Amino acid sequence: MSKEIVDAIKALEQEKGISADKLMDALADALLSAYRKTPGAAKYARVDLDHETGDFRVFELILPPELEEKLLAEAAEAQEEEEREIDPETGELKEPEEPELDPEMIAPYEDQIETRDVTPEDFGRIAAQTAKQVILQRIREAERQMMYDEYQDRVGELITGIIQQSDKRYTLVQLRER
Repeated sequence: MSKEIVDAIKALEQEKGISADKLMDALADALLSAYRKTPGAAKYARVDLDHETGDFRVFELILPPELEEKLLAEAAEAQEEEEREIDPETGELKEPEEPELDPEMIAPYEDQIETRDVTPEDFGRIAAQTAKQVILQRIREAERQMMYDEYQDRVGELITGIIQQSDKRYTLVQLRER
């Protein structure tokens, strides 16, 4: 990447009030999502992002087969403990999805996992669009959380706002300049 990305993140930090570390983590997740959209992507991967320079590397995680089976079994057990969901459109029970391995599950076994640098030269159009969507979603989530944190202690207090938009599902109220 380049210095422009780091500068853009610092500008977003100033404009939106979201910490640069949160934005960098969102960028790393976006790059991982983008990598997974590229043809021939590794099944398990991680992104190392330098917060100062914006340089990143994508590493394929090569799990020993017995460790992968053990972790997948743990993930399947955790998934079975959650209630099976009902599809609201059809009213039928949804089939559980294939269990995925979270980075938190893999972290304790880092000494047993081999890594290989698989950083792509460039991301395709679909991968770049995926990265953009992930970053925008993270920014929206951070803004909502900041708004919630700001007003959670003010329950029962009267505040004024301007109604921007309203329909039968929700009403959008502007409480301050942002």
